Amino acid sequence: MRRFLLLPLLLLPLLLAGCGESEPVVLAAAEPIESGDSCHVCGMLIDEHPGPKGEAFLDKGTSALKFCSTTELFAFLRQPENESRLSHAYVHDVAAAPWPRPDDGAFILASEAWYVAGHDQRGSMGHTLASFKERHHAEAFAETHGGELYSFEEIDLDLLARLSRGELGGDTMGGMSGHGNDHANRQGSHGGH
Repeated sequence: MRRFLLLPLLLLPLLLAGCGESEPVVLAAAEPIESGDSCHVCGMLIDEHPGPKGEAFLDKGTSALKFCSTTELFAFLRQPENESRLSHAYVHDVAAAPWPRPDDGAFILASEAWYVAGHDQRGSMGHTLASFKERHHAEAFAETHGGELYSFEEIDLDLLARLSRGELGGDTMGGMSGHGNDHANRQGSHGGH
């Protein structure tokens, strides 16, 4: 008799766990970059500069913090006080929008993008990370413009500091100095997104 009473008590937590399933989280959509929008980090007018831009949503907020470049976005995101607050972020897919005037219809989740650092294209304030939805587009860009391939998780404050000092491209505007795709070759074991 005791066994029959014990069995329902053991199954009760499993049954309750099934009832507590949460609904999928709906992420706030990327917002258009409007004329007059300024960068959350440096205050520059965003639409006056070439290259991919970024947006971040903190604490499940519904209003975007906007950035004049992907580098400025990461400089903000990688600060310890901001990393834990990040809900999600967006960057432009360079393959789907022209470098000089990225299209807001080409925003993709930053966490799923591939990035090229140390290339020869200029963004706001010099070098910026070229962002891509597809790995093969990032590889083709690096083949043409130089640079190394990185995933979202690999972009840290050390990498951003090396970029600002011109260590990956020979200057703060990008441009590789011969070691172009070493990192991309090491990344070969990672699957594309």
